[in-house]
Amino acid sequence: MNHYESNLDKNRANYVPLTPLSFLERAKEVYPNYEAIVYEDRKYTWKEIYKRAVKFASALEKIGISKGDTVSFLAFNTPEIFEAHYSVPMTGAILNTINIRLDANTISYILKHSDAKVLVVDRQLHVEVKKALSKIDKKIIIIDIHDKFADQSKLEKIGDLEYESFLDTGDENYIWRMPEDEWEAISLSYTSGTTGNPKGVVYHHRGSYLMATGSAVAWNMPNRLNFLTIVPMFHCNGWCYPWTVPMLNGRTICLRNIDVKKIFELIEKYNVTHFGGAPIVLNMITGASESDKKKLNHKVHVLTAGAPPPSIIFKKMKALGFEVMHVYGLTETYGHVTQCAWNDAWSEFDEDKQNEIKARQGVRYPNLEGATIMDPETMKEVPKDGKTIGEIMLRGNVVMKGYFKDKAATDQAMAGGWFHSGDLAVIHPDGYVKIQDRSKDIIISGGENISSIEIENTLSKHPSVSIAAVVAKPDEKWGEVPCAFIEMVKDKPASEKDLIDFCKETLAGFKVPKQVIFCELPKTSTGKIQKFELRKKF
Repeated sequence: MNHYESNLDKNRANYVPLTPLSFLERAKEVYPNYEAIVYEDRKYTWKEIYKRAVKFASALEKIGISKGDTVSFLAFNTPEIFEAHYSVPMTGAILNTINIRLDANTISYILKHSDAKVLVVDRQLHVEVKKALSKIDKKIIIIDIHDKFADQSKLEKIGDLEYESFLDTGDENYIWRMPEDEWEAISLSYTSGTTGNPKGVVYHHRGSYLMATGSAVAWNMPNRLNFLTIVPMFHCNGWCYPWTVPMLNGRTICLRNIDVKKIFELIEKYNVTHFGGAPIVLNMITGASESDKKKLNHKVHVLTAGAPPPSIIFKKMKALGFEVMHVYGLTETYGHVTQCAWNDAWSEFDEDKQNEIKARQGVRYPNLEGATIMDPETMKEVPKDGKTIGEIMLRGNVVMKGYFKDKAATDQAMAGGWFHSGDLAVIHPDGYVKIQDRSKDIIISGGENISSIEIENTLSKHPSVSIAAVVAKPDEKWGEVPCAFIEMVKDKPASEKDLIDFCKETLAGFKVPKQVIFCELPKTSTGKIQKFELRKKF
């Protein structure tokens, strides 16, 4: 008999399913009167945030929301979306945060595909949301966020309910629901649809808990840090920091819109110590006018991800007083799961060499069990020579449950017991990974993924377009932007402006091609467009 396997069973005393919901409960109990959230003239303590989350959860249950339901949010970085990371799963429901930059067609697709029963939405987004709702033939309960710091000229009522008054219908003594199993879903995030319609990525309570703790360890995050929300909380649940910061009794400073001058002001006013942002944000910070900048009186720690950053950005940020760490991840991995962890020996190198190393995607986080580069056909690791290209493969508890309602895509993504990232990279002798290209024709602009196929399909609907191919064009501000190559229909002329305006009718602004080039497209003998030849032009 193996005595370690007998009479030592799980019970309620020694086994509790992991969930980040416990972080807020602990913060309320241990630090009830500490400032937790700051947004303009609104400030809440942990006791107040907990109370608001519980009341909102109660209000949701009163209108019929329960375990397994989907509650969608279309919101800027304001307290409401932070609270949603607790209030929605407190009912057993799943939080679906939607990209506020999406067009009506994509929003309507997500609401239908996710089976959303409630949509909480900022009134500033009324134009696209109302168009999206007109395309849906089922009833969705709409709750408006009325923010006095929104652009008042763009506000319009959407639903019959309003967030604060709805919250007040809830019971502050509501007994909320802990997950019975840590494998239960906690959130649903949609990819940017890099091969057509976006896919729904499902996170579980266990992964969210481990992502929060792993991030704190990997970034050496201290207690009582001041965290500025630049990364949208709709994107990978804000890289899971709405769950990390309460664990550390940190303070979250909400930033509704990216405004460089305001970033510097908030850093100074609230002694901001940490924030994350795509390289485009770092470019905006380093390129700010002298009148917008403020001299930092303390070091500010920054994570950057979303697109491979140019090495020069590290030098520019350091000169301003920011310490930047490069990380890598995907929506399917709860956000960043590799880091360019610094080796002290590299401090002896010259600055250019150091910055070149910092641009690597690095090594796995402590909460990830495996990260390597493999030949996706043989599933064998490539040599650690910094030259041989393979696909980044990931494995661990911070890999998604799978794609919502898409078993085939889930099985394909997890084939061979590894998550296939779709990103092509090399691995250096020291084990550090560096992305070389992307196996999907994905364009990453300002940290947002853009489907070339979606743009090509739109362009192809124009009567003057015979064939369209879209690739990424390097851009100083956004990192990459879409560029369209067009073969025209004979005797049906159209200008670059005509095609750009045509795309603007149905595509979100960031997806619209920034340049259109008319030419004969390079093709293989079977007629497949050789996009690598188009990329060479840049």
